Amino acid sequence: MVELEKQAMQTIPPFNFVQSKMISKVKPILEESMKSLYCNSVPSCFRVADLGCSSGPNALQVAYDIIDVVHNISRSYNREPPITFQIYLNDQFQNDFNNIFEALPCFYERLREEKGEGFGACFVNATPGSFYGRLFPTNSMHFFHSSTSLHWLSQAPKGLINKENIYFTNTSPCTVYQAYLDQFSEDFNLFLKSRAEELVHGGGMVLTFVGRDETSDIITPWGLIGLVLNDMVLESLIEEGKLESVNMPRYGPTANEVKQLIDAEGCFTLQKLETFKSRWDEGLKENGNGDLALDVNVRANFIAKYVRATTEPFLTSRFGEGIIDELFLRFRKKVGKLLEEQKLEYTYLVMFITKK
Repeated sequence: MVELEKQAMQTIPPFNFVQSKMISKVKPILEESMKSLYCNSVPSCFRVADLGCSSGPNALQVAYDIIDVVHNISRSYNREPPITFQIYLNDQFQNDFNNIFEALPCFYERLREEKGEGFGACFVNATPGSFYGRLFPTNSMHFFHSSTSLHWLSQAPKGLINKENIYFTNTSPCTVYQAYLDQFSEDFNLFLKSRAEELVHGGGMVLTFVGRDETSDIITPWGLIGLVLNDMVLESLIEEGKLESVNMPRYGPTANEVKQLIDAEGCFTLQKLETFKSRWDEGLKENGNGDLALDVNVRANFIAKYVRATTEPFLTSRFGEGIIDELFLRFRKKVGKLLEEQKLEYTYLVMFITKK
């Protein structure tokens, strides 16, 4: 995962809002997964990790939701809740964990107020490192959660010359698509193998990340940025050689690709896999009918701002600061034109899998 881009995401309210909505949408599946795992018994020390937690205001929300769900399940089955919750927050070494720790007193106070004085102990720890590898001792964890992180690759596809873009589109050669799929397959397989070693028998994971709809055109902000960069190459504003060597280190798989990888790895059973849509301008206010009340220019500007915040460090390091303003001015215009013609949406995959 490219940490500069991921850190930048946490600096802007729109992304935090979207991330919060993702967590809210996934909570019913989280509840269902916990009931499936622990309807018969709940471990006395419940160990759970949030992978790719980042350091924004939502970093502790997942931890609270998991504790809340397990606590409610225990009461509904008339059982004692875990004596101890051990929460591990994971992200890259550069992540600002101190920002999370400063919020812990309020987090612990909220638990005491809402769960009562009889609530067991809760310990929150940081576990820095890439989740594309081992993070915890063998057979030590009960549950993993990850939200909006696994579409970030460990690196861009190796040896790929993608002359006219920095991502893949409907018009990309098959070799470009295959290079991205190969890198995602390698990363996701390593992720699954690592978690299989760390989970106890019967432990589970709920994973949410950006995918894509197999039947739809491949329209992404990163593909549009690539088209803008190509236009700038044709106008001699950017060197052609620079564009050829740059590829975005992220991949949105289809549901079928994910299913095949889980089956091939062999250590997990896919219990549930759902998809849902989210508008590119999800953070904007809606009117009473649930429709956007703002015009296309406002919506396009909103999208351009948060996409710039999440990609500017990556683009600046490769093309220099001098082209950034012009790039996103052109990007905003392309987005505005598309918004007049169609609905721009992300496809999210959310899955619940258990260790065999």
